[in-house]
Amino acid sequence: MAKIPINLKEGSIQEDDVIVGIDLGTTNSLVAYVKDGEPVAVKENGKHTLVPSIIHFDREGAVQVGDLARKQLLDAPERTIYSVKRLMGKSYQDVSDQRNYFSYQIIDDDREGLVKIRVDNRFYNPIELSSFILKELKARIERAIGTSIQKAVITVPAYFNDAQRQATRDAGKLAGLDVLRIVNEPTAASLAYGLNRVDSRETIAVYDLGGGTFDISILRIEGGIFEVLATHGDTYLGGDDFDRAIADLWLHKQGLESEQLNPEQKQAIRILAEDAKKHLSTQEYFEERFNNKQVAISRSEFEALIDPFIEKTLKSCRKALEDAGLSISEIDHVVMVGGSTRIPRVKEAVSDLFGQAVNDQLDPDEVVALGAAIQADILAGNQKDLLLLDVTPLSLGIETIGGLMDVIVPRNSKVPGSVARNYTTSVDGQKNLKIAVYQGERDLVEHNRKLGEFVLSDLPPMAAGIPKIEVKFLLNADGILKVSATELRSNKEQQIEIRSAYGLSEEEMAQMLLDSIEHAQEDMAVKALRESINEANHILRSTDRFIEQNKEHFSRDLLDELSNYREALSQAIQSADKNLIEKSMQELNEFATPLAHQAMDMTILEAMKDRKV
Repeated sequence: MAKIPINLKEGSIQEDDVIVGIDLGTTNSLVAYVKDGEPVAVKENGKHTLVPSIIHFDREGAVQVGDLARKQLLDAPERTIYSVKRLMGKSYQDVSDQRNYFSYQIIDDDREGLVKIRVDNRFYNPIELSSFILKELKARIERAIGTSIQKAVITVPAYFNDAQRQATRDAGKLAGLDVLRIVNEPTAASLAYGLNRVDSRETIAVYDLGGGTFDISILRIEGGIFEVLATHGDTYLGGDDFDRAIADLWLHKQGLESEQLNPEQKQAIRILAEDAKKHLSTQEYFEERFNNKQVAISRSEFEALIDPFIEKTLKSCRKALEDAGLSISEIDHVVMVGGSTRIPRVKEAVSDLFGQAVNDQLDPDEVVALGAAIQADILAGNQKDLLLLDVTPLSLGIETIGGLMDVIVPRNSKVPGSVARNYTTSVDGQKNLKIAVYQGERDLVEHNRKLGEFVLSDLPPMAAGIPKIEVKFLLNADGILKVSATELRSNKEQQIEIRSAYGLSEEEMAQMLLDSIEHAQEDMAVKALRESINEANHILRSTDRFIEQNKEHFSRDLLDELSNYREALSQAIQSADKNLIEKSMQELNEFATPLAHQAMDMTILEAMKDRKV
């Protein structure tokens, strides 16, 4: 076997291996690397570092990303996707109240799965869309430094949950990147500000307000070791909300609602509101035309609009301090991160809260990517004075329906550590549940290494989806993995112990990692197809039950039409065409949802018959 320039066990990488830092942002994204000991944000043609986080699909399906896509916002708004970070790890239910804000089509499939975006007859999820941005960043730095890039550190808001972090990791994999570490943006910012001096002991508050997310983190940095004491925030609060508040104000003055606008008008007023926000950071008044009418806003009006949002961020700051057990006087520095912190009102409010001038010396748009580059340089072994904790060499997870690998402990997670996740049954009355544990980076378990399995038996018979089964992975300092499963309603428990190394050599580990990158495209395609088939089969079973239970409530013709949609979905499953399956599911749901509401109403009326209220 040829020597592979990765030593996963030792965490060392050959000197000629460039690892980059990526800030995947809501509004803009950028990539940086360490050059001659200093972090550098990559510029395109020596001009600007920011890549707008915008994706455009032309009518032939070709993809444009960044500035080229931004030019299409007004001409083809329904085919131009923006603010995709706000959708990461989200279901339709999570974002349904914001759907009128987007000029593109977000699909309501009445399910809890990842939200989908429709462009013509193709369906995309936020992972796929984010991967297009990451591919553009990868291509940008490869053009700049003239070498292939395979490894990256990607930053996320500290308040991102597991689903959002895993979605970000998957997007990197789909873009052809080995994501060595998912780093919290506040930690990256602290590194960029040089707050990692090994001879200092400081407590830092990092206030990070971007285009779509906000978080506040309290960190203690001592002897080169970063310890997050507390974090708080909101993954759906940022500069986009400021833009929408301005747009809503203007529409209200014209007697309009956002749902009355066509996609081109929605996009035009959104862009105009964003221009107003930026203008008011340095000027007192903004005036333009929209819909053939004058629109205007003063700085004082703007500040009144955004004060409720700023207060929400300050409330998070107070909560983080409380969770950390610290008073305001114990904070040594307040670091500002994110483009929205350029707004004078934001700086003023944060400064007043902490009773000190804020640290905003670095470009707030670049600071996170620069810190990610420093973290990448640490992983490359070029900075010896910072302590890196031991990490898991490969991801650990269990098999789920369709032979999919559900990662519970991502590779490079800190050891020791414990992670738990809840599951349920898929069959009515299921008494036994097999837990199969795997190691590897591929999306299908058949491509990963099986470590062991056990059966959680004698479960009380319950309807599918009712049992709550907690699967916990515990990695101790010796690298010994314990996996336990507990049915939380009955307290039935079973566990297995697996020794570290798992019979894999360094070369085998490295080969598994490289295979995961090489086959990422096909793995993600198969995974997406299997997930669609699982979802479609669930809908078919639900439809069959509905037809059986409502024979007396609806006409034969109506039920026959529903059966036709059901048969079309069944045929789509046989075709193994993901987009056809998604389209058929949407059509079936659109037809069936009103019937389900009618059936519910009839059931309630029947139950209330002869009762007095």
